[in-house]
Amino acid sequence: MQRKQSKQRRKATQVSPVTPANVLPLGAMMLAGLSFTAYADEPAAVAQDEQVMSTVKVQADGEILQDGYQATTTRVGKVLQNPHEVPQAVTTVTRALMDEQKASSLREALRNVSGLTFNAAEGGRSGDNMMLRGFYTFGDMYLDGMRDTAQYNRELFNLEQVDVLRGSAAMLFGRGQAGGVINQVSKTPLLTDRHKITGSLGTDDYRQLTGDFNKRLGDTAALRLNLMTRDEASWRSNPANGDEPELHRDGVAASFAYGLGRSDEFILSHILTQTDDIPDYGVSFDPATREPGKNFPASTYWGTDRNFDESETSITTGTYTHYFSPRSAWRTQVRSADYQRSYWARTPNLTQAPNAEGIVLRDDGSANGGPTRTMDYETLALQTDFNNAFEALGMKHEFLVGAEYFNENSYRHGLQNLGGTSVANPPFYRPYRPSATGTPVAFDSDSYAVYAQDTVEFIPKWKATVGARRDEMDAEYSSATSPRLEYGEWSTRAALSYQPVDETHYYLAYSDSFSPTADLYQLTVTPLPPERSQVMELGAKWLLLDGDLALRAALYRADKEWERNTDLESTAAVLTKQRRTDGLELELAGRVTDKWEIFAGLALMDSKIREVAENVNPTTGAITVANAGYQGQRARNTPPYTANLWTTYKFAGGWKVGGGAEAKGERYGYNPSGAGAIPTLPGGTAFHPNTAPSYVRWDALLAYEQRSYALALNVQNLFDTVYYDALYDNGGFAVPGQGRRLILSGEYKF
Repeated sequence: MQRKQSKQRRKATQVSPVTPANVLPLGAMMLAGLSFTAYADEPAAVAQDEQVMSTVKVQADGEILQDGYQATTTRVGKVLQNPHEVPQAVTTVTRALMDEQKASSLREALRNVSGLTFNAAEGGRSGDNMMLRGFYTFGDMYLDGMRDTAQYNRELFNLEQVDVLRGSAAMLFGRGQAGGVINQVSKTPLLTDRHKITGSLGTDDYRQLTGDFNKRLGDTAALRLNLMTRDEASWRSNPANGDEPELHRDGVAASFAYGLGRSDEFILSHILTQTDDIPDYGVSFDPATREPGKNFPASTYWGTDRNFDESETSITTGTYTHYFSPRSAWRTQVRSADYQRSYWARTPNLTQAPNAEGIVLRDDGSANGGPTRTMDYETLALQTDFNNAFEALGMKHEFLVGAEYFNENSYRHGLQNLGGTSVANPPFYRPYRPSATGTPVAFDSDSYAVYAQDTVEFIPKWKATVGARRDEMDAEYSSATSPRLEYGEWSTRAALSYQPVDETHYYLAYSDSFSPTADLYQLTVTPLPPERSQVMELGAKWLLLDGDLALRAALYRADKEWERNTDLESTAAVLTKQRRTDGLELELAGRVTDKWEIFAGLALMDSKIREVAENVNPTTGAITVANAGYQGQRARNTPPYTANLWTTYKFAGGWKVGGGAEAKGERYGYNPSGAGAIPTLPGGTAFHPNTAPSYVRWDALLAYEQRSYALALNVQNLFDTVYYDALYDNGGFAVPGQGRRLILSGEYKF
């Protein structure tokens, strides 16, 4: 029965893709006519008694066929399709996988993505901050295909799945990096009544309560409401006062849909999340060993409960889709978003023990309160896409054309010190109280884009994909040295696919991307070329065991030129002039038997700096070249390997056991743009930067599942391993990962 349902899910996803749209382009209108001719015998709308969503199929009897670990649909290629059909490496973290692991945040879900590492917050780049294939991703975060580049911590309670499209994706998404795109897929209303409440209690004061309520309102209308509240403490604490890092997060997401299963579909959604955290900046590196310092136990925390990381994120989205046929649609999305955030953190120290006031003394004896920030980032986005499958000149085409507008208005500044600068009168800050001195970093930007792509089956079993995109950006900045930026850039994408049978897909793909000097809002006195990235990928995808198990392999080369620093207004904006990652990825997802499921990945990465940085002095205009000793060295936060495994087995009576591991090789932290000496061990001459050691973390699961309820015990970090999972890429500090944590959960479905 399970295998039959798997086949039904895959067949359901082979209806043609859909994507955003607002004003139907002329070419799209012409091809819409072709679609009616090509599919005159097909209904103009999806059948009323069945609805295809991102990862679920709702049948007439209300039964929901939920994906397990193997995703059967994705929109990360701009149209709704099976990931098996995408001629590029795609990893999908499904809802089932996230629920079993008791993942709560996007960061926790992404532990299942091979080749991905975490950066620790600094330089204003707080919030979710990852590296993929050794390249930054904070400019490549998306929510339902729309740019979501704000600096905040993302939650999972309203997500159906997370799709990771690897390689340059600028033709599909606009300006970006070489590593790939991380796209969050929201839950949407379904034509059935279905409700679920989940509560969890754990060690280190872990508490979470979530609710997922879906109500059918008529033949084509439904309402969905998702709620979340979570609290977490830590295994680390300040020995001077007992204060710990903490997480306190709340969220509500509501969505209403009308026209489900009809040719015209409308969805309106709103999500509001709030955080009230006490941040953790980890442990300092020891220059004598180039490893995390051991002068104090790894459990030592330098902050206090006066520190804070508060935020409020509000996102409203409207989506309209018109289905010309099951293989042709026009989709438009409009979004207004506001991201407010304010934080005061405490950086660690190698030699000074934590104190009750949470301060560290400078060389002159004054008190350093730690980094502060307040920011407000507002966006307005509009996307419109048309896709159509048709036949012309004896060849099958899958055509996509679209346009996009994106406005950003950003303000960022330090906080006002309401205290003093001495031990007797230490610094003190409050949220959203900007400093009265200094100049805020602000910008107002308008971006426009048009793009088109066609996939042609030019002979049976062979397909060629060709696409191009033009992006234009006009931005004004608070910077006195470079107050304005205008640019226009092209991006391209091409692939050759061979599918001898439906279950096998071989491809050779090329993609490029760009990121202008101010894409992540750092500017230079003298304009420099934009970042450019090129990725070549040779891959294969197989559906095994009657399609229940998906296996993929990818061999790639990713090059980046004029790699930028992430710090705003950096005087050393360029990190490297050219660097490269060569890699091999393997991934397995799905069912081995009806009772045994597995999700596993392996990434091998060889990352090298090929040409060192050139930077322009902001005062003299002179060019400064980085130390030549960085050439040929491994890039920052790019381990030689990462691996992940999660597997479960169902026994009779509803019992399930499972577990898995996450492994990463050692990661470097250093600044490659400086002209000074390269980092070495004391008395040495060989390159030896600060290094986060390799680690393996094991997790375990025991669950009892029935139709209407379930109980589960999760043990995270089973062996209580001390490991460092986040690294400040300049090398100052690393943040220890989760200690052993037990979570007992109960779930009730009605």
